Amino acid sequence: MELREIKSVYFVGAGGIGMSAIARYFLHKGMVVAGYDKTPSALTHQLEKEGMLIHYQEDVEAIPQACRNPHQTLIIYTPAIPAEHKELVFFREGGFEIQKRAQVLGTLTRTHKGLCVAGTHGKTSTSTMCAHIMHQSHVDCNAFLGGISKNYGTNYILSDSDYVVIEADEFDRSFHWLRPWMTVITATDPDHLDIYGTKEAYLESFRHYTTLIQPGGALIIHKHLEMQPAVQDGVRIYEYSLDEGDFHAENIKIEHGEITFDFISPIENIKGVCLGQPIPINIVNGVAAMAMAQLNGCDTEEIRYGMKTFGGVDRRFDFKVKTDRHVFLSDYAHHPKEIYQSAKSIRELYRDRKITAIFQPHLYTRTRDFYKEFADALSQLDEVILTEIYPARELPIEGVSSQLIYDNLAEGVEKSIVRKDEVLSLVKNRDFDVLMVLGAGDLDNDVPEIAKIIENKES
Repeated sequence: MELREIKSVYFVGAGGIGMSAIARYFLHKGMVVAGYDKTPSALTHQLEKEGMLIHYQEDVEAIPQACRNPHQTLIIYTPAIPAEHKELVFFREGGFEIQKRAQVLGTLTRTHKGLCVAGTHGKTSTSTMCAHIMHQSHVDCNAFLGGISKNYGTNYILSDSDYVVIEADEFDRSFHWLRPWMTVITATDPDHLDIYGTKEAYLESFRHYTTLIQPGGALIIHKHLEMQPAVQDGVRIYEYSLDEGDFHAENIKIEHGEITFDFISPIENIKGVCLGQPIPINIVNGVAAMAMAQLNGCDTEEIRYGMKTFGGVDRRFDFKVKTDRHVFLSDYAHHPKEIYQSAKSIRELYRDRKITAIFQPHLYTRTRDFYKEFADALSQLDEVILTEIYPARELPIEGVSSQLIYDNLAEGVEKSIVRKDEVLSLVKNRDFDVLMVLGAGDLDNDVPEIAKIIENKES
């Protein structure tokens, strides 16, 4: 089905951050947009305000009439939805065109110049930073992001530009649907082993992804990755990292709550870049984002201004309270390397303060595969409070619980395990210095209330 033939779009799993960006695209095009999601959220409520029809019970009868014509309705689903889902079965048996989110994004990379950001971690911050630099420049761009940009209050940017910035997700090999003009690869630390099975298969998936870059385009790859790319003839390869490679940073200064550095580039160096979101990990993310923007025509002053005015991403090292007495932030980090970088960054910013993390592990399989690595990463902090595992799409695995991480935390780290429903009362009854909520599960739903509790302690 061609995009021009579509009159309505139905989402099975409407409330995911990536799905909602595509929903907004079709809403902007004036189509009927509807869908199902298991759980109401602030994001689904906002989509409803923008005109999307959403229901929260698995019910074929709830599908709007406008979405029941198989010749005019496109069905988009998330891989997290089980194959036996009643609505998905209805559409499958009815002969509807059914596509994964990534297939739709793949179509867009064939009609636009796709600037994609892939990697185990860092892709949301890097893609959002790149999108902001380009959108406020003379080049401009569309964007489909994996997080809510604080500059725009959305995960979706629409323009008349030929460029589209896309966060390329490796889960379920979704990024294999894309045909990038250029792509950044930030990291290839093994993840999603429930899908890939082995580290070698995971790395091979990224290697295959590099074959999909269009000739004439470019690969911007972190210098220290184990994966070896296999690009087509005519694709340029650039390396980047924090302190070496074709693109890197020099003269890094972290002081008085600000971070500045010089951007070193084979095209043109940019001195005195100021991070609008002064977090150490965003230096290397910024190097990648600036490289992509510069290679696609953004000039020095546009890049400098874009970096200075970048407001960050919701749930990515997201400060909610920041005073002399209390610091509280939320971070989506849910892979050991992400948590390591998050903990390292907060330690660099607050060297002499007690740092506590409340961590909700995400997925039984990920906990089973990486519990020692989680413990090592969290052991950089002074105190770790664990909640039960957030299962997402999985059933429990015997012998796999947060206790595995707890038992492997380093000596000297204060540690405890609490139920998720005990977290708010815990925060009320204790006075934390620097507090982080970590994880990709539903503990983030409590973050606004936690922020209120901490703010009330200021008075």
